Amino acid sequence: MLEDDLAQLVEDLRHFRADTSRVEAKKASRVLPQRLWETLSAFANTPGGGVIILGLDEEAGFATVGVEDPGKIQADVASLCDQMEPPLRPLIELHRFEGRTIVTVEVPEVPFNQKPCFYKGAGLMGGAFIRVADGDRRLTQYEVQLFLDARGQPTYDLEPVPGTTLKDLDEDLLKQFLGNLRRKTGTPYHGWGDDRLLRVFRVITEHEGVLTPTLAGYLTFGVYPQEVFPGLHLTVVRYPSVRAGDTGPHGERLVDNVKVEGNIITMLEEGLRAIRKNIATRAVIRGLFREDVPEYPFEFLREALVNALVHRDYSPLARGSAVQVRIFPDRIEIENPGGLFGPVTEERLGEPGLQSSRNAYLLKILEDLPQPGTGRAVCENRGTGVVTMLEALRRAGMEPPDFHDSRTTFRVVVSNGSLLDEETLAWLNGLAGLPLRDTQRLALAYVRRHDRIRHAEYRRLNPQLDSGEVSKELRELIALGLLEPHGTRRWTYYTLKDYTPEETGGRRGKVVVSDPQAQQVTRPRRPDRREEIVRVLRQHGALSAAEIAAQLGLTRQAVLNWLSVLRAEGRVETTTPTVRSPHVRYRVRD
Repeated sequence: MLEDDLAQLVEDLRHFRADTSRVEAKKASRVLPQRLWETLSAFANTPGGGVIILGLDEEAGFATVGVEDPGKIQADVASLCDQMEPPLRPLIELHRFEGRTIVTVEVPEVPFNQKPCFYKGAGLMGGAFIRVADGDRRLTQYEVQLFLDARGQPTYDLEPVPGTTLKDLDEDLLKQFLGNLRRKTGTPYHGWGDDRLLRVFRVITEHEGVLTPTLAGYLTFGVYPQEVFPGLHLTVVRYPSVRAGDTGPHGERLVDNVKVEGNIITMLEEGLRAIRKNIATRAVIRGLFREDVPEYPFEFLREALVNALVHRDYSPLARGSAVQVRIFPDRIEIENPGGLFGPVTEERLGEPGLQSSRNAYLLKILEDLPQPGTGRAVCENRGTGVVTMLEALRRAGMEPPDFHDSRTTFRVVVSNGSLLDEETLAWLNGLAGLPLRDTQRLALAYVRRHDRIRHAEYRRLNPQLDSGEVSKELRELIALGLLEPHGTRRWTYYTLKDYTPEETGGRRGKVVVSDPQAQQVTRPRRPDRREEIVRVLRQHGALSAAEIAAQLGLTRQAVLNWLSVLRAEGRVETTTPTVRSPHVRYRVRD
């Protein structure tokens, strides 16, 4: 680790007054912390891994206390890593920092087909952890199962559904499926009989001497799959307020509550109908005519719902959980059981061609099944779903979704506000003298709203750019003096640069850029969110960072940054003794 990188990590710890999701500091002046293996396991199981710094005292504001016997600490860490399964090979280094010796341990994420990493002394169920916010949490039985499933190709969708027969399947849908297969050219199965085709595509299988629908076949073609699996349905709920549980003007807690049952085709069609009934429309002028369009692009809604239905977890432990669509006045959330699968991570979502299927045979069936009335396959199974979602939102002038992977659930959240509202456009007009691309203007608008942007968010905002082009554009914005980087390497994020009077020749709000041909440009400072957060807390009482973010349309990380400032000012306090608690809420300090 470079000295500058270490200094940045310590600066962040001291600024936030807490460990972060990527960095854990321990005192460890003489011996290793007793349960350091929990953090080793947590970082190894968390995308991107993490860094442990030994020789900082959190209780003293992350003061540098150093380690007394660096060689012994190094050896003890290496020995502990050998007691993990799989054994870990972190980068362990000594540093002279603020006059003392400290030890850094860079823990890499283990490959997905070796997770979960656990401490052998505590066993798989007791020794496997994951990083959540600034703490380590033991994996549940379900989370362990999800990790183990991802080591190979799950086959839950191939399981027979006992007690069912071909009579429980929709005959018309089966005919469409078989007819579509036989119309394909360049395939070997033109002369095959129905039973053989249904066996080959794993719609049916032999179970106890009887041809029985598989789970994939039953979910796709079943007349009423909820007869056997009552939990495998879809709910569409519309709330009157931006927070679930708050009542509307007439005391109502829900504006609408729709339970959608049937096979996947039915749930897709009826689910989209229920969503469209519960979202607003907005007027768009096209030429001489006014057109009313849904507040969320239909193509986005369809792809998001298809993904939730076909990529959800169908293992026995998840069959009691439904796909949920939650519609709020300011956003829509679509959540399915089971997190991202295999090599897919939040950071990589939106990469063209990225594909990993938890339910491989279910998807194979659906890519050959035309959706009734459209002739279009239910899903393409080509890794284009997220890209399609991003493009649809971009064309509508909306910002990309927030993706939340908790291992046990995956949630897509989209705000219904326009990224380029009048205030933001006026702000961007103040940058007219700078040589900016449209993609960079869009990114600056995003940073202005959310206080920060990461490489992956920049790419989702502009899906037409590849990773190299995104890096180039970020470097240009830094060179122009508009953005500044924070964090190091894979944890880097960018904010609007804060200018002091000295940097701007004593004129606050003037941006001095490095391009000699560019003019000075008046620019508002980054919005201060402190008063907004205090107002929300006074209005609603104690809230989590995520709930505050939902109220204000900000990212959770942006809210955490401002909460840290408010806590330092003594204006806000936590409801728990430590911010590490998963139940932490924030309230105004009287």
